[in-house]
Amino acid sequence: MSHFAYMLRCADNSLYCGYSVDPVAREKAHNSGKGAKYTRSRLPVTLVYSEKFDDKSSALKREASLKKLTHKQKEELIQQK
Repeated sequence: MSHFAYMLRCADNSLYCGYSVDPVAREKAHNSGKGAKYTRSRLPVTLVYSEKFDDKSSALKREASLKKLTHKQKEELIQQK
């Protein structure tokens, strides 16, 4: 099974980082209001970045590292993909 660290762009241009086994389905869940509390008030959201891992631990570590980046660093990462 694949695991993903992902980023969503919210309607207010903020970036939300998360973990999922299916980032596209997770994006739909966020947009239906069943995602994180943070994204519920910033709909709609768009999937702008995802990175695939073979194990959950690596994906969760990447998610944690993404959350520590500045907005500018996250934007640069998105542009590289």
